[in-house]
Amino acid sequence: MGIRIGVAGASGYAGGELLRLIAAHPEFELVAATAHSQAGKPVAAVHPHLTGLDLTLTETTPEVFADADLVFLALPHGESGAVAASLPAGAKVVDLGADHRLHDAAAWTRYYGGEHAGAWTYGLPELPGQRELIAGSSRVAATGCYAVATILALAPLLHSGLAEPKDVVVVAASGTSGAGKSAKLHLLGSEVMGDLSPYKVGAHQHVPEIKQATGATSLSFTPVLAPMPRGILATVTAKPTNCDITSGVVRAVLAEAYGDEPLVHVLPEGAWPHTAATLGSASAHLQATVDVDSGRIIVVSAIDNLGKGAAAQAVQCANIMFDLPETSGLSVFGVAP
Repeated sequence: MGIRIGVAGASGYAGGELLRLIAAHPEFELVAATAHSQAGKPVAAVHPHLTGLDLTLTETTPEVFADADLVFLALPHGESGAVAASLPAGAKVVDLGADHRLHDAAAWTRYYGGEHAGAWTYGLPELPGQRELIAGSSRVAATGCYAVATILALAPLLHSGLAEPKDVVVVAASGTSGAGKSAKLHLLGSEVMGDLSPYKVGAHQHVPEIKQATGATSLSFTPVLAPMPRGILATVTAKPTNCDITSGVVRAVLAEAYGDEPLVHVLPEGAWPHTAATLGSASAHLQATVDVDSGRIIVVSAIDNLGKGAAAQAVQCANIMFDLPETSGLSVFGVAP
């Protein structure tokens, strides 16, 4: 018998991606998958791409997860805290929601509302020292999707002293699956196709998470809804600490930060990230330059928002928590065409 895994919120997009990855994982055994309105349905009736996975969705109760070694929480923001509190003390938990990411309760209230559920170990292994913290934790808060795309691009610039922390600008486009699976008028195909639209301009909930993880002190973040199912392309710009910084210097800093990382790739000079290249993968692609006019540092980052931005990132953390090879059950490579 392998490591027994439960998934709460398995009917959503991130939950479905978790089920797909767990089903192919060499060490994980899926023992429970729960949902709310979809409880009682076979998994394949909710996720047709998982036809052949013989499992029925159930209600989310503590009893369902009694025998699980680890539970993934793929629930809407604000719902993970109560479920996590009801789980067996011996079970490890990885939360894909925002409930346990922020250390600052006031920031939680400002951007999410309601009571703060408390902070867990932040689940981004590529941050300095974070891998060791994850390995020693039983409760891990996985990253937000926009957040991981931005943090991977920005953190090495600030940690190395290459960029100013007080003047960071991010514009990031995301596929529609980032908005969840609930029916919404503005996400209808006829509304999304052929259109780009900004949303939550000037007040996106991932801002405090990015600042917390990188040390940025001032961040302007503009998310854009793009007419594609999945993927994030983030353009991160920052003011350099001196005017002598070149593109080569920026690329060298990124290469040093991620040279040994299996899931973060700094592309060859002249090659720029594409969301399609990360589709279905657990990888992030980065490229950098210095703007010839403004002198600002530019780093472009691409991920699959359901991969490195959600389910694959959570599985990566679970692998670390069980001392497994970090990429077990994950694909470094995307799917094409």
